[in-house]
Amino acid sequence: MAVNPRKLGPDDLSSCLWLDQIALKGLWTKQQWERELSDNSRLVMGIDAEGRSLIALASAWLVVDELQITAVAVDPTYQRCGFGARVLQAMMDRAASLGAVSATLEVARTNIAGQAFYAQSGFTTTGRRTGYYANGDDALIQWRSIRKGRDFRTDQTE
Repeated sequence: MAVNPRKLGPDDLSSCLWLDQIALKGLWTKQQWERELSDNSRLVMGIDAEGRSLIALASAWLVVDELQITAVAVDPTYQRCGFGARVLQAMMDRAASLGAVSATLEVARTNIAGQAFYAQSGFTTTGRRTGYYANGDDALIQWRSIRKGRDFRTDQTE
């Protein structure tokens, strides 16, 4: 299957809403997706499958030099086929080209599959947010470097 990650925009709203429903159980509202897809400080990358609509997406905010990842979703039919890693890497590559040096995200402490996915993508747990999610679950704060260079937080060069 030939797939290439691409930047998503306002024309992809219905596809993002559909994928959000089937993969993230309605994480965001239509208004939230509209803002995500139209705000220039946000990055949304997606993958379309041949003959199908959107099968994977990754969304983030670029804040100074840190990519704050807000969502990664893959159509359940295509999970564990490498599309999540591919769209996440495409987003981090784009962020690096815009000056990002690190990436961060939150993942539920109870989401073992998500933790394994992020670990395979080079993320490590750096903290915890107690009761972060509406259901009371804690969030694990995940972090990774995107590119080599001086980390202003530690003043060390990788």
